[in-house]
Amino acid sequence: MMRLARAIAISAVLFAGSAYADTCSSVEALGYINVTRPLSLAYLEEQSQYWSTSCSALKPECIIFPKTTEEVSTVVKLLYNSTEKFAVKSGGHNPNNGFASVDGAPLIVTEHLDQSDLDPATGIVDVGPGNRLDGISAKLQGTGWTFVGGRIGNTGVGGLVLGGGLSYMSTQYGWAASSVLEYTVVLANGTIAKVSKDSYPDFFKALKGGGNNFGIVTNYRLQAYRQANIWGGNLVFLRTPDKDTKLLKAVRDWTEYNTDDKASVIVTAERANLNVVDSWIIFLFYDGPSPPAGLFKNFTDVGPTLNTCRERTYADLMAFSNWVVVKGSVVQIATETIPLPSAENKVKVMDALHAHWRNVSSTTLAVPGIVASIAWQPFPKKIAEQAKRLSPDLIDADDDVDKIIIEMNYSFIPQTEYNRMADTMETTYSGVRNRVVGWQADGTLPDTYLPVFMNYGFYRQDYFGRLKPQSRALAKRVAESVDPTGFFRDRTGGWRP
Repeated sequence: MMRLARAIAISAVLFAGSAYADTCSSVEALGYINVTRPLSLAYLEEQSQYWSTSCSALKPECIIFPKTTEEVSTVVKLLYNSTEKFAVKSGGHNPNNGFASVDGAPLIVTEHLDQSDLDPATGIVDVGPGNRLDGISAKLQGTGWTFVGGRIGNTGVGGLVLGGGLSYMSTQYGWAASSVLEYTVVLANGTIAKVSKDSYPDFFKALKGGGNNFGIVTNYRLQAYRQANIWGGNLVFLRTPDKDTKLLKAVRDWTEYNTDDKASVIVTAERANLNVVDSWIIFLFYDGPSPPAGLFKNFTDVGPTLNTCRERTYADLMAFSNWVVVKGSVVQIATETIPLPSAENKVKVMDALHAHWRNVSSTTLAVPGIVASIAWQPFPKKIAEQAKRLSPDLIDADDDVDKIIIEMNYSFIPQTEYNRMADTMETTYSGVRNRVVGWQADGTLPDTYLPVFMNYGFYRQDYFGRLKPQSRALAKRVAESVDPTGFFRDRTGGWRP
């Protein structure tokens, strides 16, 4: 009877048409889906959960909190019969305005789609987009299974997996998306589809790196993997020019020579107002209680001021990592992918790119609250090999050349600086790109495919334009098939094929 009553209510609202011109009122009229309006505590709390205050400053007309796939379907049907813009939010870690945030229109938040249903015999787990990585790791703690997630606990599952998802365990298992076995997707017309490699192979591939172009994913059926305690933490170095040279050499050499797939590093440099902070922070990870002796010697020999690495649970590492989220700031993130230079060309390439970053970031150090960072993230051939082994994806990274994914971040307090800092960000990443293209042309670097990694992409970067033409064509073909009216293309933010 409850289902029948809801069906009648939905039909009545849809039939009313223009009488319910806005989706917020239409959903409220149904009476069973949670809707909050401005000034309510739930609304204010949810708006505070974005990583960037520029996203929090966009004020949705209402925030809708569906609890089931069917409720998401109902909301989408109502939106489909309107002309409103909208946004969908998982964890709110994407700082690009309008991608997971919206002004004056409905915001769908997946917070209550937080299922984590594990089959302890097979390790297959159903994960909802309302989970954050620290939450899902805590739920799996003690089961003997882990998921291939990201590196910062506060990150939402939805955006991470749809963008591909780079993990500490990527050399073992590829992208986070590589372990998805099936997606539950609400399409533009409200239809609910189960998408797997067998049911819809092109759609399945397009969802792995295709972002929010095809529907709202309400469940990720993932293959989890066996895991006991791990080892990890940070090394902190006070910056000197000598340490710059040594740590850039260390991450270059590591990317080429490391053969232990259980090990992972991220090498970051951080600067804050007027160089009050000027440091290196290295993230180390080993998928086991202790790394082999000397495995991370390249980094520890440089002489860290602080070392927090120890045996711990994966859940503890995820929770510990949240210190990197700078609360109360505008955040801008961009990325570039570079081929690994030879040892002979390390100074010409990596030292020059790092000097470029320091030169540009120096122009920002008087901006209130500024924190500028660059992360050098090894992307050895093994990651691409494992991704191809497990499941085809839209990124389709080649396994011919070792690479490094560079992440560039600026966080700052005044929102009035947003456009000026966006120009500075463009100068930062385009300077990297232009140098790399030049070095590829003169033979300093290999001429290889270098996609933009979606999870770190800046809104001005051409994500789909940097994919292989066949990948972009597949994404466009799938989008036109499952969303022929351009519902997601035209009415919500994101990159479009």
